[in-house]
Amino acid sequence: MAFTDSDTLKIVVVEDEMTMQLILKKYLSTHYQVEIFKDGVDAMAFLQQGNVPDLIISDLNTPVMGGLALTKQLRASDFFNAIPIIILSGEESSEMIIQCLEAGADDYLVKPFNPKELEARLRVVLRRIRK
Repeated sequence: MAFTDSDTLKIVVVEDEMTMQLILKKYLSTHYQVEIFKDGVDAMAFLQQGNVPDLIISDLNTPVMGGLALTKQLRASDFFNAIPIIILSGEESSEMIIQCLEAGADDYLVKPFNPKELEARLRVVLRRIRK
């Protein structure tokens, strides 16, 4: 990935599938500080301890609290509402994509995805927060 000045940026990944956790950790950790959680409840607990990431990547369907519920909770918060969120999902339905975007997700990427596409989407979202 061709990122600049990003080694200090922190990304929280919410993903319950071990294989996808490993892929995202390996791919992202060369340029970012990455924390991985199996569901939105664990990620929220981490955030409520004062850990504020630069970006959250969340699977749509994780146990207990998935990406849509996490997005709604973060957008309703006065403290966490500005954290960019990218939703990952195997679900390609336009209705679900629209629902996530209307709930406040910054982007939605369908699995399996091309790593170059993830790179491009991360850059776009991160460029927005740097302005």
